[in-house]
Amino acid sequence: MARFDGKTVVVAGASRGIGAAIARQFAREGASVFVSANEERVQEVAEGIKAEGGRAAWSVHDVTDKASVIALYDAAEAAFGSIDISCQNAGVITIAKIEDMTEDEWDKVMAVNTKGVFLCCQEAIRRIRKHGRGGRLINTASGQSRQGFIYTPHYAASKFGIMGITQSLAKEVAREGITVNAFCPGIIDTDMWAYNDQAWGKLLGNYKPGELMAEWVSNIPIGRVGTGEDVAKVVAFLASDDAAYVTGQTINIDGGMFMS
Repeated sequence: MARFDGKTVVVAGASRGIGAAIARQFAREGASVFVSANEERVQEVAEGIKAEGGRAAWSVHDVTDKASVIALYDAAEAAFGSIDISCQNAGVITIAKIEDMTEDEWDKVMAVNTKGVFLCCQEAIRRIRKHGRGGRLINTASGQSRQGFIYTPHYAASKFGIMGITQSLAKEVAREGITVNAFCPGIIDTDMWAYNDQAWGKLLGNYKPGELMAEWVSNIPIGRVGTGEDVAKVVAFLASDDAAYVTGQTINIDGGMFMS
């Protein structure tokens, strides 16, 4: 029997990268997976899961809009029944010097990364409570939840905020059998990190594409870029019965970049 047979998992921000890897991991371990993002590309993730024999459904939703988030969880329940696990993975980043950063940039990053986690957790808890058998919430934080980096004060603020949400909610719902944890991915082979390499590289010294990433990776103790699968396996652990006594924690998945 697979670990997540009979479980329903919602993954928000699942159209690519870490979110898509998380969705595939849960499907491989027997879960019914509802994937959502703000782009139609998320359908490809669901269809890929089904092509491999898994159970998946999808929708396009905006995690910054409460009505859209409610509709997301309505759709997940309609597709698979009760919800057991919810992964809040939607995230965005921009990189700019402070004098060039706009209010719109600040507001968008905070809305997607922090408000989106709040709204999804709020709705997921309501749904999990209905069946009364507990559940799991897992939030995507960042290495910038540990230490802010240059040219990204809005992103660092948004990700520090996720740790606060995680700890607060973990204390609130623990006696109901609901655990709330987060994870901090480091340098992962995703579209976001391709952008980071280019944008930071330009501002930090006009690096050529790939050069800054290689420099940073050379300082990672394990010595390589992480993969979506590296992250997904830890997320699956946090969602499993093996982690029933783990809550309010933020786990680094970064090859040793930050040790705590």
